[in-house]
Amino acid sequence: MATFGQWVEGARLRTLPLAFAPVFAGAGAAIGAAGGVSELIIGSPLPTDSPQPRYLHVIVCSVLALIVALALQIGSNFANDYSDGVRGTDDVRVGPTRLTASGLVAPHKVKRAAMLSFATAGVAGLALTVVAQAWWFIPVGVLAVLAAWFYTGGSHPYGYYAMGEVFVFIFFGLVATVGTGYAIAGTMTLSMWAAAVGVGMFACAVLMVNNLRDIPTDTQAGKTTLAVVLGDRRARVGYAVMVSIPYALLIIPALAGHMAALITVISFALVISPLRTVLGGRTGTDLIPCIKSTGLAALTYGALLGLGLAL
Repeated sequence: MATFGQWVEGARLRTLPLAFAPVFAGAGAAIGAAGGVSELIIGSPLPTDSPQPRYLHVIVCSVLALIVALALQIGSNFANDYSDGVRGTDDVRVGPTRLTASGLVAPHKVKRAAMLSFATAGVAGLALTVVAQAWWFIPVGVLAVLAAWFYTGGSHPYGYYAMGEVFVFIFFGLVATVGTGYAIAGTMTLSMWAAAVGVGMFACAVLMVNNLRDIPTDTQAGKTTLAVVLGDRRARVGYAVMVSIPYALLIIPALAGHMAALITVISFALVISPLRTVLGGRTGTDLIPCIKSTGLAALTYGALLGLGLAL
């Protein structure tokens, strides 16, 4: 029987900052698009046909978007644990213990945990759709759940064909950030898209360093990740590029008049240590702290960028 702590470990808390970052960035971009914090407090309702005060609309949409993002992330983690476990991919692991592969939890229970997480995301997503009156959220949400499951699930999981970063970028970058912003403001701005790309790059970087650690075992198990395709040296360079692009993108909101967004460069301090570790050639368990550090950098980036865009 797995303990509560082991279930929590199975949820992979170190990846959860990737759920917070796009919501923070998207909400901040939406507030900025509506005229900033002062307009949020004293302005007319947002969207214009909503009877709610602007600040209440922002809070409700942000909380619902965060529940969706967290539930999808946790569901994806449990689904990955289940699918890789029953395939035998996780039989030889360098990273933290997996519930299915270790035998701590019966596979069907891990699968059930994934389905419950996806159901939670679905309920919150439907509520967000109604509040935002954005009915196109429904098909996008369905695609997000399917992407989370088929990352390692099904007979032809795309995560085994070097496509993991593509879908992570789309759903935990573009969709989560712009979706949050649109739910709040009813519009999409260039700064919102720039924030989405930056957050998406961080999500890809977390996956890249995770798969960099697992190159030997993934190769042995027949799991072809982007890191496996690139090889050790180029995967490390790829990680460095992924954590650098978000800061180059800050020029876009700055040119759009959101100069306060430049405070986001402060978060680069959190990237220095994992960059040194990755580019220094560390392998195996030495790369595990880089996953957490990169996730925290993503969270700080999203929070500071959201704040800067909202001011």
